[in-house]
Amino acid sequence: MHINLPNDVKEWIEIAESFLQETKPWEVEAEMNSGKVPVEIDAKHRQMAIDLGLSSMDMPKKIGGQELSNLHQVAVWEVLGRSTNALTWCFSEPQAWMLEACSEEQIKKYILPIMDGSRHECYAITESESGSELDVSATAKKVDGGYIVNGEKWYVTGANHADFFFIQAVIHDGDDEIGDALFFLDMDQEGIEHVRTPLFSHTFDSHHPIYKFNDVFIPEENLIGSENDGMSYSLAWFRRERLMIAARCCGAAARLIEEASEFAQDRKVKGGFLSEQQAIQFMLADSVTELWAARLMLYETAMAHDRGDDLKALHYRCSAVKLFASEMANKVADRVVQIFGGRGYMREFAAERFYRELRVDRIWEGTSEVQRLIIAGGLLRKGLKKL
Repeated sequence: MHINLPNDVKEWIEIAESFLQETKPWEVEAEMNSGKVPVEIDAKHRQMAIDLGLSSMDMPKKIGGQELSNLHQVAVWEVLGRSTNALTWCFSEPQAWMLEACSEEQIKKYILPIMDGSRHECYAITESESGSELDVSATAKKVDGGYIVNGEKWYVTGANHADFFFIQAVIHDGDDEIGDALFFLDMDQEGIEHVRTPLFSHTFDSHHPIYKFNDVFIPEENLIGSENDGMSYSLAWFRRERLMIAARCCGAAARLIEEASEFAQDRKVKGGFLSEQQAIQFMLADSVTELWAARLMLYETAMAHDRGDDLKALHYRCSAVKLFASEMANKVADRVVQIFGGRGYMREFAAERFYRELRVDRIWEGTSEVQRLIIAGGLLRKGLKKL
């Protein structure tokens, strides 16, 4: 399924493939050890990602970043999506909107250290009664010199490796509600309570704990942007995350199809090869066709970002590609498990791991149902031609 990409994009695909080949041999060990690989191997992978420039893809060159287009970045993440156990996600990665939102001091204290691996972030956005719809109930009460935050945040991905939060809360000034705001919050601040860490179906080293914030003081210099900018920043984060999730789903589906095709051509059944069975051919054909459609959506949406298309239209398109690619990858995983038979249910096979891992892509950063609401809302407000 060839997509004609510029030579410099192909160069970054090769860079991503070199990282994939370094991490891929450790998948089974990670699966059998709660997502962990030996400490020295993990450190090697993290440093390699930084040295290759993967932790600074979205940052401008003037501050040491790679300044890659969205087209470059989805091509990279499609390759990295071919790994199980999130082994290729071992690095933190700041996003371009952060430079527009943050002060110079915040960039020095929080953003630049993400790039060089000296600090690690996590996002405290989701709550027990609100996730995909972004209805925030955590509060930030204005006081002298800053804010007092109270609330509970769920699924704070990667918090077990982080040393600061991006946290979203609604600012209150007396009886007045000012709006949603986003803050930096160091994890050693008094009043932060780790509630528990739920176990997920996938076997990742990055966990998804729940935290309570009990009268936590955040200094005013840790406010990101203005006091009602939090939702716009979160939506910018969601757009990029949804696009890169779609890229990873395409990479995972491609690996699944390749491994299933190879297996079917080697597996003998009743004197012939499994690949000769029409039922198997239909499953492979459907998978290839759906992957092809998802990749075309993915790359067009990335190029639309790079062209500077209408921001609202981009929001709808990111929802559409995330919806289609995540559902596609789940269907592919289900078919491939079936093609492998009993082997497809063994954790040592990538098919089984992807079958569990890809399921969450239909949930996090907006469920499939929420994506459908966003897309339908855009259609009804703007019309098909403007989506």
